[in-house]
Amino acid sequence: MHSVLVRFYSGAALTGEQITRMCKETSIFPWSAQAPLNPTPVVRADNIYFWDADGKRYTDFNSQLMCTNIGHNNQKVIKAIQDQAAELAFVAPSFATKPRAELGEILKTVTPPGLDKFFYTLGGAEAVENAIKFARFHTGKHKIIARTRSYHGATYAAISLTGDYRRWANEPGMSGIVRVDNPYMYRSYLMRDGMSEEEFTAVLLAQLEEVITQENPDAIAAMIIEPVTGSNGVIIPPKGYLPGLRALLSKYNIMMIADEVMAGFGRCGEWFSVDHWKVVPDIITMAKGITSAYTPLGAVAINRDIAKTFETKPFFGGLTYNSHPLSLASAVATLNVFKEEKIIENAREQGKVMAQLHAELKAKHKSVGDARSIGLFGCLELVKNRKTKEPMSINGGPVDPAVGKLIAHLKEKGVFAMAVGHLLLTNPPLVITKKQLEETFAVFDEALAITDAASTE
Repeated sequence: MHSVLVRFYSGAALTGEQITRMCKETSIFPWSAQAPLNPTPVVRADNIYFWDADGKRYTDFNSQLMCTNIGHNNQKVIKAIQDQAAELAFVAPSFATKPRAELGEILKTVTPPGLDKFFYTLGGAEAVENAIKFARFHTGKHKIIARTRSYHGATYAAISLTGDYRRWANEPGMSGIVRVDNPYMYRSYLMRDGMSEEEFTAVLLAQLEEVITQENPDAIAAMIIEPVTGSNGVIIPPKGYLPGLRALLSKYNIMMIADEVMAGFGRCGEWFSVDHWKVVPDIITMAKGITSAYTPLGAVAINRDIAKTFETKPFFGGLTYNSHPLSLASAVATLNVFKEEKIIENAREQGKVMAQLHAELKAKHKSVGDARSIGLFGCLELVKNRKTKEPMSINGGPVDPAVGKLIAHLKEKGVFAMAVGHLLLTNPPLVITKKQLEETFAVFDEALAITDAASTE
């Protein structure tokens, strides 16, 4: 046992090699076997760029983890954090604070009508955990419907609800989960040649209603969805799906939870993705863009009916850092930046540019089986053969060498992008310009020659 705390490297500069080595020696990195990792040592960032310790600049084309929506190093947000730290760095969540008061007032101007009561967490997974509590406590029912090809976070309930391979290692998980299909037009076995979006929607909703009736609607508290599915490939719902889903859930008195952790705060060109379809959920979970990741924060928005339950009944949920003043002040500043700097309007405009650039890559490259985007939330689906739609990699399996080489080429050219299996995500900060989009897609154009060479079509 050490009797003296030694202060290492105080004020001393570290090389990139030292940063990486020391981090690997003392940290566990997520979602990875540790031995083969060689993480890039990042030392600063600004706007849509970040720099490594050797001074190399990277275009941040995934907004880190779809979260730096207003870009890096916005001085208005940084000053708000500094000012709040100097005034009140922390107080327990049972107290009222100025940033808590201000954030609630701002948030209720951007959430769908009636969702104007908020429970604050430190991230999206915690928001999902507490959304499930709200639904179960309010309804007295236990079952939750979740979808395949979904991701809701890495904590206990959130990973149990997740519908992709990231759940497997954590099973068995939370009880009471019922799973149905994601509205994935490109790959769904329910989609038939010549079927319209509306017909596909009708089939999906019929399947869901059959599941509801077989599972006992009186036992189902809620259904949780990503209105636009995120890291499983930016799956955009077909025409009529979300309004039809809302009506069906209401018919059976089942709550609708919209997980907007990735899709919210301008990512889809609106405050929340559900706004595209004028659908009002009962509960919304949010995080990431709410502070653009300058500080950790998540939130659960609930409607007035749910809120009324807890006027006289305790809500059995809490976190030490619930409503942390630094995070709330950061969120207030971030939402003001969204409005003052017209961030969502830019996402909407540049989303049109990105959609066109997607279409051009799909037309040119045989390894691009599909290209999807809504706002600045995008995905290129890489396939070995367009006719069979065989994916380049299978999620949860080994990464195809061609996909690995593509990502390595992008990195060499100074572009940070993420591939989840065969899904190449295109999610830049919402402050990006047309010129910056075109410059980055020119690098994608070069890189796709690698996967084209591995395509059999």
